[in-house]
Amino acid sequence: MGHSTIDKQIVNGELELPPLRSLNDFILDSARFQIPNLKDLDKWGNRVVNNLLYYQTNYFFTAVVIFVLVGLIHPGKMIVGMLAMAVILLTFAYLSTEGRAVHNFKKRFPGTGILLMLIAGCFLTYTLGSLLVFLVGILLPFSVIFIHSSLRLRNMKNKIVNKIEGIGLKRTPMGVFLEQLENITGMALRAQTSIIQKIQ
Repeated sequence: MGHSTIDKQIVNGELELPPLRSLNDFILDSARFQIPNLKDLDKWGNRVVNNLLYYQTNYFFTAVVIFVLVGLIHPGKMIVGMLAMAVILLTFAYLSTEGRAVHNFKKRFPGTGILLMLIAGCFLTYTLGSLLVFLVGILLPFSVIFIHSSLRLRNMKNKIVNKIEGIGLKRTPMGVFLEQLENITGMALRAQTSIIQKIQ
């Protein structure tokens, strides 16, 4: 019965968000921190990846809180920065898909093309400060998460939970993300990758 339940979970691929770890476990009394051995990149990477898996719910809330705090400090710049980033991404996507049409337009109307480039330059200059605030709101949470996952020593519960996730008994959003990242980059980001391949 237990075996069939496990198989069903693996086949269905249902995602389960891990519970929020206590503050005591995350950063307070029971948490142990140590600077990683920078010469042993494999061990350091293993610690980071396993902490990302174990504390992923805590990291998600940490990222949201930091992003909101940055937004509350500079609300106007954050909104303008978000809109500016959306415009930049949409423009980039359009230019990527309609490259030939844009090239033809520049050939037919060279003056208009130069004018549009000047407008784009002015837009970027005007929104640069807001873009920087938005990027801080995005990059600061990543930096905090990376520092915590690098320094936080793993405990026994952390190791057991990650083994269970690693062999497919439980699939989490971070586990799926790391698995896809492995497929794209070809790097073995998780020590459990070989176990998953054997099961499949």
